[in-house]
Amino acid sequence: MAAPGPAVGSGTVETCGLDQILEALKLLLSPGGSGSSSLQITKHDILLATLKSNLSALEDKLLKDPQWKKLKLLRDEIVNKAEWPQNSVDITWSFTSQALLLLLCLKETMIRLAAAFNPGKPNPRTPEVAPALSPDTLSISQQKMVQSVLQFVVILGVCPYLMPGVGVPLRYRTEFGAVVQDIVRLDVAPHATQRLYTSCKALLSVGQHTSLGSLIFCRHFGDIAAGLCQLGFCPTKKPLTAMEEVLTEEERTVSRGALRDLLDQVYQPLAVRELLILQGGPPQSCTDVKTQLKCRAPAWLRHLCGQLLSERLMRPSGVQAVVQGILEGAGAGAAGGSDAEATAADWKKCDLIAKILAACPQQSLSPESYYRNICPQILDLFHFQDKLTVQQFQRVATTTFITMSREQPQLAAKYLFQPMLAPLHRCLNTAEVPENDIVPGTILVSEEELSRCIEDVFKVYVVGNEPLTVLLDSLLPVLGVLFSLYCFTKQSVSHIRSFCQEILLWILEKLERRKAISSLKGFAGLDKAIPSLHSLCQFRAATQGGIMITVKEAISDEDEDETLYQKLSSEQSQVEHLGDLLSHCQECGLAGDFFIFCLKELTHLAMESEAELKPFSSKSLLELEQHHAILVESQERKLLVLQLLAVLCERMSEQIFTNITQVVDFVAATLQRACVSLAHEAESTVESQTLSMSMGLVAVMLGGAVQLKSSDFVVLKQLLPLLEKVSNTYPDPVIQELAADLRITISTHGAFSTETVTVAAQSTLNKKDTEGKIGEQQISCNRYTEVAQRHLEQQLSCEQSSQTGQESNVAFIPMGINEPSTTANQQSGSITTEQFQEVLLSAYDPQIPARAAALRTLSCWIEQREAKALESQEQLLKIFLENLEHEDSFVYLSAIQGVALLSDVYPEKILVDLLAQYDSGKDKYTPETRMKVGEVLMRIVRALGDMVSKYREPLIHTFLRGVKDPDGIHRASSLANLGELCQHLDFLLGPVIHENCL
Repeated sequence: MAAPGPAVGSGTVETCGLDQILEALKLLLSPGGSGSSSLQITKHDILLATLKSNLSALEDKLLKDPQWKKLKLLRDEIVNKAEWPQNSVDITWSFTSQALLLLLCLKETMIRLAAAFNPGKPNPRTPEVAPALSPDTLSISQQKMVQSVLQFVVILGVCPYLMPGVGVPLRYRTEFGAVVQDIVRLDVAPHATQRLYTSCKALLSVGQHTSLGSLIFCRHFGDIAAGLCQLGFCPTKKPLTAMEEVLTEEERTVSRGALRDLLDQVYQPLAVRELLILQGGPPQSCTDVKTQLKCRAPAWLRHLCGQLLSERLMRPSGVQAVVQGILEGAGAGAAGGSDAEATAADWKKCDLIAKILAACPQQSLSPESYYRNICPQILDLFHFQDKLTVQQFQRVATTTFITMSREQPQLAAKYLFQPMLAPLHRCLNTAEVPENDIVPGTILVSEEELSRCIEDVFKVYVVGNEPLTVLLDSLLPVLGVLFSLYCFTKQSVSHIRSFCQEILLWILEKLERRKAISSLKGFAGLDKAIPSLHSLCQFRAATQGGIMITVKEAISDEDEDETLYQKLSSEQSQVEHLGDLLSHCQECGLAGDFFIFCLKELTHLAMESEAELKPFSSKSLLELEQHHAILVESQERKLLVLQLLAVLCERMSEQIFTNITQVVDFVAATLQRACVSLAHEAESTVESQTLSMSMGLVAVMLGGAVQLKSSDFVVLKQLLPLLEKVSNTYPDPVIQELAADLRITISTHGAFSTETVTVAAQSTLNKKDTEGKIGEQQISCNRYTEVAQRHLEQQLSCEQSSQTGQESNVAFIPMGINEPSTTANQQSGSITTEQFQEVLLSAYDPQIPARAAALRTLSCWIEQREAKALESQEQLLKIFLENLEHEDSFVYLSAIQGVALLSDVYPEKILVDLLAQYDSGKDKYTPETRMKVGEVLMRIVRALGDMVSKYREPLIHTFLRGVKDPDGIHRASSLANLGELCQHLDFLLGPVIHENCL
């Protein structure tokens, strides 16, 4: 649509200077140098008179001033080549025509000056001197003048002629735009459509020059695009004759081509943003100003913009252009703006973009072809480098992953998840790795590739947090490699360790419990069928501090011992790391289920041992070797299960079981193993003690330590066949009687309970002093915690027995299954002064068991609200605080429990005293002690509930001081406590923290 002009370098007209053209533009806009602002305040007749005066002044200069002769000749040449009328009864169009002619003159002059420019060679003696500036370069003031002219041309020559619903209307832009809309005369020649065509054609011609094009399209691209859409695609209501036709079909075709060329050339995010505005822009007036009826963009324009947006999307880097176009329009990205930070939190906009990207456009041949083209660009969104919009881009990518997985799971698995997880799939033991073609030391997965893969998986799965089937199934095959990588990161510092841990914890929690247990079996090496790291692959530390995967070096015969040692140590550390991982899975119940699985697996292996030890009568040497291999494998599996149980006993807390079902499963596994031992005639003292402990636990639950419901008795009835078998076959008459009575109690839902069950429950609950000095205390153990601790100690003693060669019955008893009630046999009464003083002296005993027992006895008295304990609460608080400094965890944890129980009785007073003593002893306390005090404070904060807001100032001051502590562990603990305190207070603490920091 470029206006024709003379050939560059033509000698018919002498080139005029840029200053002369710009002076003419200034004269056209602002007579007397008052600037364009004087026109902004004019109304109707005043504006028309001003435009007419400017045009007359320009014509007088061109006709009478000899210095303007060159410009007049150039303008006449442009006029002769132009195919559109310059004069009209409508003064606004005459003004627009003259402005367009001067812009064309400016463009032609700049082209001729650049062509004639011949800069000299640079002087090598003065290399620091800047090169000569091209004569067609505009200064900043000149650029502002051109921008003002362009604004007038667009407002007077484009916007008034756009149809309702096309583009942003003038009356909603500025007050001056509303005035222009009223003075434009559409009833005189030339026709409005012809004026729009001429303006767009001239502006596109001027925009062919690089400098002028940037000034035009940066600010007025949307208006020009709206005009081209109307010129090329607006449907006609009825067939028109040649006389009625304003635009020929050729001109409409040229307009369509110009629009597509313009969209291809401009900055793509800008094109996307303007097309979105055109497609669903603000409502406009469909009639006159008075009615103010609003209407949306016409259907043909919405359809056209949708088609053009789809074309932008399908282009190379189209996804990035669409995302940037939408986000930058809100003030972020390259456009910048004061609202950039607010836009970063606008996740709804990001979710909307994800829905747009996930929807297959009509122009695409098929959904698969669309996904094949678009998915690599979506993966690239994770690695966008712009710091301002990186979070938004990652949010868009994550939401798009989830949306596509929900709508097209098969295509998403093929084109999204497979490429993202390709580095991990490359290292599976099921991958086809040609051993002969792989050179030892070859890098299979580079440091950058592995780090990018793990971070992307974290963003999609953990941050997205949408447990769709396709997401879980896609990650399931590579869990073995992820766990091996997690174990490797535990050996040293690695930035991807936390990513691996969070990914594993997320999927283990979201997976169906059966699949989760199966995955854990693969991690532990109990299930060889689970995909894991290929035997030829190994992890290595990279030069940049990351991790890469390479091919293992060949092993020589001399290194076999070292290789065996490395294998055993690796297996040992792998089991320990699995225990660490499961320690985070206790609340969801996965750790308890896996612990029960290990107990059942140990019973199953014990049943197999009898058959394996039978004499083998085969005569074939091959069969004998196979039988021997099976025996070795069985022994390895048995040792591995024992090792797992030992690690779980060490790593897990007493809260490993979270519901009645898990406790019943644990007891069932213990009873089943006792039955197996009886069948193999392998009864032992440890077996009897463990069996008594497990049945005692059932007696405790039936005795009232746990509030049982009818559904719980349905679960307990699973023990009936095992209890019957024990009562009939076990040689110990006491255990036989207890098993029979428990069976009766369960069958009657607790309606009938024998004295044997009551005694067993009471004996299990009674706590005795470790050294035998204190004796039987009349303590109420209505807290399930005490039961858990007792059986935990029994379990640990059994574990030590298993390590000496005896097979032990390892057990964990849960804490917090249900809120326990006071047992029926609870003894009550006041303690004597002698007993109280004896326990106080024991609290300073150098023997750790005696001191810990004394502290726990004091805690139980506080919990029972014993009068002597409550009267001496200040003395008890001092004792507990002094024991906080003890290095043994059994002692200082008992002290923490005591302070927490004191806070239940006098929460506010204990909090004040604790803060005061903490402040007075801030210099003598070690970082470890200060961290323990922080733990106690948080226990009190949880107990206070809403009342904690009263003490927010001293609490914040205490934790903030810990944040400044040079000790890293104490600093991290204080930060965690401060964050939890903010959650309890439930409002923003920014001003308070800032004041304390100052």
